Amino acid sequence: MANTPGAKKAVRKIARRTEVNTARRSRVRTFLRKFEEAVAGGDVAVAKDAFVKAQSELMRAVTKGVVHKNTGSRKVSRLAAQLKKMSAA
Repeated sequence: MANTPGAKKAVRKIARRTEVNTARRSRVRTFLRKFEEAVAGGDVAVAKDAFVKAQSELMRAVTKGVVHKNTGSRKVSRLAAQLKKMSAA
């Protein structure tokens, strides 16, 4: 348990930051799910739109520090590969 005033403040800050980061992570997952649903649906135009939104949201999470830079890049790369495969077929 935190005893010093500084430690108590740190606990409060961490709780606020955790709440914000959880919301951001959830938002990213929502956009990823929408992209996967669009790919499963088979409509290339909808999938491209969903890809742009998912990519934007992922990179925003990277800049906010919720997701590591390489993780974000890897996920975007895999989404792009799925989109390319879908549009080629």
